[in-house]
Amino acid sequence: MTQSSMLDPEEPFRTPSGRPMVFRTGGEQPWEPEDLAVAEGHDPTPANVERARRELERDGAAAIERTVG
Repeated sequence: MTQSSMLDPEEPFRTPSGRPMVFRTGGEQPWEPEDLAVAEGHDPTPANVERARRELERDGAAAIERTVG
């Protein structure tokens, strides 16, 4: 591997035109508790939806980022 082909962890990924790439996971939009429960692989039972609601309330977008990020 040459020096020029190594990735610098401090340097953002860039598009071919040189602009920094933006990665989206969906955490920037509102999620319903049912959606989070299903995204985590759970059936949307009342107990799972309630757990997801508490998780969204406590962690906000971080709950989504952990799941789909």
